[in-house]
Amino acid sequence: MDDSYTVKIDGNFDFPLSNGDVSQLDIIKSKKDSFHILKEDISYHVKIVSSDFTRGLYTVNVNGNEHEVSIHTPLDDLIQKMGFAINGAKNIDSIAAPMPGLILDISVEEGQEVKEDEQLLVLEAMKMENSITSPRNGVIKKIAVNQGDAVDKKQLLIEFE
Repeated sequence: MDDSYTVKIDGNFDFPLSNGDVSQLDIIKSKKDSFHILKEDISYHVKIVSSDFTRGLYTVNVNGNEHEVSIHTPLDDLIQKMGFAINGAKNIDSIAAPMPGLILDISVEEGQEVKEDEQLLVLEAMKMENSITSPRNGVIKKIAVNQGDAVDKKQLLIEFE
């Protein structure tokens, strides 16, 4: 799989984006969830209003205008095409890092019961903080990382009982 993504804005506008495209942007993090981006001499003030990293869904405020953003990878398309997306999350027994990054916060403990969509940890990747949420109800068996750890793509983060 390559490092390209399809970004859809407000359900209408699709455009391709790659890690290289993101790394070429002039981005300064101004607050925990806010950024200043300069592209082609145009200034953008961006705030992440909400994020669901597991589903690739974000609400983003750009220069005072709120937008719904979805991000899909070639792997997402392949999984859906093969029919694995239907109820696939219910059988997940572990969570691996979807991309390299830094563990900023861990919201759960081993042995803790969690509900589907409950935040488990925060992974900073590509200059964005991403909330990793539980794909199902369950009990945390093992937390394989610590706050402050740098993680590689596909590295084990959390296991469920």
